[in-house]
Amino acid sequence: MSELRDAAMNSKAWPFEEARRLVKRYAKQPPKKGYVLFETGYGPSGLPHLGTFGEVARTTMVRRAFEAISDIPTRLICFSDDMDGMRKIPDNVPNPDMLHEHLQRPLTAVPDPFGEYESFGHHNNAMLRRFLDTFGFQYDFISATDFYKTGQFDEILLRATEKYDAIMKVMLASLREERRETYSCFLPISPISGRVLYVPMKDVNAKDGTITFEDEDGRDCTLAVTGGQVKLQWKPDFGARWAALDVDFEMYGKDHSTNTPIYDKICEILGGRAPEHFTYELFLDNNGEKISKSKGNGLSIDEWLTYATPESLDYFMYLKPKTAKRMYFDVIPRAVDEYHQQLRAFPTQDVAAQVANPVWHIHNGKPPESKLVVPFSMLLNLASVAAAEEKETLWGFIKRYAPEASAETHPDLDHAAGFAVRYYNDFVKPAKTYRLANDKERAALEDLLARLKDWDGGSDADALQTMVFAVGKEHEFEPLRDWFKTLYEVLLGASQGPRFGGFIALFGVTETIELIENGLAGKLVN
Repeated sequence: MSELRDAAMNSKAWPFEEARRLVKRYAKQPPKKGYVLFETGYGPSGLPHLGTFGEVARTTMVRRAFEAISDIPTRLICFSDDMDGMRKIPDNVPNPDMLHEHLQRPLTAVPDPFGEYESFGHHNNAMLRRFLDTFGFQYDFISATDFYKTGQFDEILLRATEKYDAIMKVMLASLREERRETYSCFLPISPISGRVLYVPMKDVNAKDGTITFEDEDGRDCTLAVTGGQVKLQWKPDFGARWAALDVDFEMYGKDHSTNTPIYDKICEILGGRAPEHFTYELFLDNNGEKISKSKGNGLSIDEWLTYATPESLDYFMYLKPKTAKRMYFDVIPRAVDEYHQQLRAFPTQDVAAQVANPVWHIHNGKPPESKLVVPFSMLLNLASVAAAEEKETLWGFIKRYAPEASAETHPDLDHAAGFAVRYYNDFVKPAKTYRLANDKERAALEDLLARLKDWDGGSDADALQTMVFAVGKEHEFEPLRDWFKTLYEVLLGASQGPRFGGFIALFGVTETIELIENGLAGKLVN
């Protein structure tokens, strides 16, 4: 344990860098509440997406890193801002027309367009929890509606009436002049319409704990700020939540970064200590646009899990969190293969290298053994040339390449074969485009064909790769990658592909001979 702790205290892995800041935070004395509190926030205005998952996954990685270097207990809260008013109707929900009359009402007061839960907010909260439970996260869920209505926020709300002028000073300094005239940190919920009202305050009475404003019928209305009748604007709410819960760590997207000083100041005004925070870059869709819950662009968690394991998604989330990443279906194969590369490397590494390995953070220091003896990218190409509709087709080739493997002894390989067939049929097959070889390429392919017909080296992938490499060199492909590009485009119908010697070993020499003959005859193009 001391060796692990020493390595972790010096590791440059970003979760340990964040964890060390938390250790320093409580270097003099442990937290009075008895634990270090990690929090993630979620706005349930639309269906949860991978960015939401990523926030919890990455926060969990920091939490586990902290537990490796500190004996202080930890807790993770997932907080849903489900008392926010529904400002617009998402593009990706059924029955959108029924939602129009409920605009600006709290999400937990809006009917569920799916007809499954008591409200739209409850529906989206349930989806979030299902997604998080799928990945085995350990967390406590808090609904803002419950937090406000059960009085857990009352103390902070009453303090906000006392500190109203100080809060407003911070907020008004951040607003345009026209917005300042109508802004209030308090948002009353109209007793008449049930809508969240963005109206100026006529009076804030700290002694009584009430606010007075003009309701939708033009009359003055006075409400107690407690009991869920009034909520805070989202920026003050952020800082107030930190103060109410005594949050120690929260991460959020780059789009929040300019508001961090505001969140911190509000928290401190309300008597709290600002947490440590970590800003990550945003996820982008296939067109380079920010992934949005309301648009439903980019990948969903369910879509990723249709084609790969949860661990591969964890791996993708670990990588370079401060770099914007395009998140589309074509990132999945590489994530799968790199994840398994790291699994295979882990047992060979010393402790310092292990704590820097992404799989340490994915599996809390105890990664499983990888039995993916065939890379996912290779399985995709095998599915392509075999026109596989079922994973059993791939197992016919796999058994010849790795006789010791079976679905029972190599479950990750079995899962990968199923994912590869599904991914191939949905994405690779529709995009396959074969072409004919030019004269130079044809000569090289005929040479490769002749050498394979004389081949007596069995299924030695390295020897086959050396032979393929030699053909490209002898036929003067410059750069040499043009030779491999030829193989992929003429024989596989793609611009990129596998290590070709390994592919021959898996697919079979005889089968590859037939594939090349078909490519030279133009049968693949037709």
